[in-house]
Amino acid sequence: MATKRGRKPTGKPPATRASASLPPELYQILQDIAKEKKVSVAWVIRDAAEKYVADQWPLLEKKKL
Repeated sequence: MATKRGRKPTGKPPATRASASLPPELYQILQDIAKEKKVSVAWVIRDAAEKYVADQWPLLEKKKL
């Protein structure tokens, strides 16, 4: 039986998965941004969420999510 391959341990706790419904127009814009930056839509959403939290609660920015 073949051994199961996975990602190498990073030392970080596993990420929590979240689900959100977006209007089609917004999702299309996120796809366009992701394509331009050559990243995934998930990466764009994580980046935007981190910036939003840093803007709303500046003291948490130093903690680095």
